[in-house]
Amino acid sequence: MMRPPTLNIFPSQPMHVEPSSTKGNAGFVSSGSEKSSEPSIMELSKSKNNVLSTTSGPEPKIPKREWNRKGQNSGSEQNAPKTTDHKTLRRLAQNREAARKSRIRKKAYIQQLESSRIRLAQLEQELQRARSQGFHFAGNALLGGDQGLPNNIGNMTSDAAVFDMEYSRWLEEHHRLMCELRNAVTEHFPENDLRIYVENCVTHYDEMMNLKSMLVKSDVFHLISGMWKTPAERCFIWMGDFRPSELIKIILSQIEPLTEQQFVGICGLQQSTQEAEEALSQGLENLNQSVSDTIVSDALLANCPQNMANYMGQMALAINKLSTIEGFVRQADNLRHQTIHRLHQILTSRQAARCFLAIAEYFHRLRALSSLWVARPRQE
Repeated sequence: MMRPPTLNIFPSQPMHVEPSSTKGNAGFVSSGSEKSSEPSIMELSKSKNNVLSTTSGPEPKIPKREWNRKGQNSGSEQNAPKTTDHKTLRRLAQNREAARKSRIRKKAYIQQLESSRIRLAQLEQELQRARSQGFHFAGNALLGGDQGLPNNIGNMTSDAAVFDMEYSRWLEEHHRLMCELRNAVTEHFPENDLRIYVENCVTHYDEMMNLKSMLVKSDVFHLISGMWKTPAERCFIWMGDFRPSELIKIILSQIEPLTEQQFVGICGLQQSTQEAEEALSQGLENLNQSVSDTIVSDALLANCPQNMANYMGQMALAINKLSTIEGFVRQADNLRHQTIHRLHQILTSRQAARCFLAIAEYFHRLRALSSLWVARPRQE
């Protein structure tokens, strides 16, 4: 059948190139020429793009989505409401509050370190000034006589001064922790949340034990004398600090009601603590008696030249015996440390919180009693 010629809208060759002569009858279209006259898919797409570009103008820009550093869309999708449970929101709020408190504690600690550095520098200047005036601090005596210094400068070494400043910082931090713990108990925090506050208190007691263990090596007599505590606290001091058995007596009325198992555990702890205290006290008493017997033997003949060698030998023996005091103080601190941790294990979190609050209140009242004693009106 004859097919009328059609207009070639999409030519396969450029318009300026003349088409080649076709073979055969012009009225008939062969299958090969029919295939070549039809535009290909690629050519259709190119021509379509050209038509669109000429008719519609520049291509509109597609808005890009902005992404933040965490990979979240900052557009409207981020503003879409999210279904978050109450526990997650509470945990996030607690994390933010903990981070804020941590920053505050860090800033306060840096300020305390700076003030401690200034106070230590002032103390060193006072020591140098006292040395320049002719004082000798070994044995707390003057170079030319046997009279002791009237102030506490000669009684304190540099390690003891640093310990006293660190103890003051520890008391301030302890007061802050007790305020937080009292607030948690008053507002009836859940048991899991209350456990965190109690563990912070136990860790804070551990820091104090570490400070004392460092001072024992350099100046054990500063701990035993109790000069780092208030006068009222010194009345109850035992081997450098409190008696563990006294703490158990204080808290017994504050942690009730107790289960039968808890009551048995606390009674057993109290008995073992008292036995250990008696053994340490007896050992320290025997040591004091032995040192006293060593230094008073042949006391009237010590100034004789022929007995000078015997005198030096006795003093060396007394020094060796006296060095064992460090062991007694370490054992006493270990007993205090074990008592606090054992109470933490026996009691529940709420009972342990009341326990630490009672202990803190007891020592706070002793310090307040010392302040009132110093400020009391005196009569002639």
